[in-house]
Amino acid sequence: MDETLKIQLHDVISGKSQVRFGSIIQAIASYLEKCTETGREIKGGKLLKEQEEKRLRDYIDEQQLWKSDIDFSQYLSEGAEQRVYLKDSEHVLKLNDSIYYATWRDYFHNLILHNFFFPDTAYNLLGFTSENDILFAVVEQPFVSITQNTDLRQVKEFLTSNGFDTIRNNDYFNAELGIILEDLHDENVLMKNGIPYFIDTVFYLTAAFWDLNRGESR
Repeated sequence: MDETLKIQLHDVISGKSQVRFGSIIQAIASYLEKCTETGREIKGGKLLKEQEEKRLRDYIDEQQLWKSDIDFSQYLSEGAEQRVYLKDSEHVLKLNDSIYYATWRDYFHNLILHNFFFPDTAYNLLGFTSENDILFAVVEQPFVSITQNTDLRQVKEFLTSNGFDTIRNNDYFNAELGIILEDLHDENVLMKNGIPYFIDTVFYLTAAFWDLNRGESR
């Protein structure tokens, strides 16, 4: 197996290499990792997300990353994990509470991976907000004007050509990299002028990702 891409991804996740809008995201992910006894989940025990969030809130306070200028009147839509607001004619704001992830660090890894694989719709982390004691990351993303309905067959062909195989419905797995990519239905991948734009992705790193000597199937 060619380890070049996998090593490159390790460098991006660790902050050794840069990715679009990655600096602050990498810094926070690194901070959270240093606050734990181990950088990964281990069999038989997990970092409690509540403890991790407390550390994250301390970091937000220290770095003055609270964002208070969100125009909530520009509400567009919402899903299970986030709310979307129009920022201007070219950007949207998304408030995400990381509910899809076991840890906040996993959420930040998702942002890094998205920005690596899909720089045209890269997430720019602007800060954080809190509502009813729920912490939300505030990210900015380019607004994509749809010109046609999403062809999920084209999405599948694109992902397959890049090593991601279907595991069920709109979920994919790259066995060589040890990366899962989920929830790519027609609202999370938009079509503009025949090109798919991935606007909402859910990346997960498996144990195989951390093994630089071999890839494993799920």
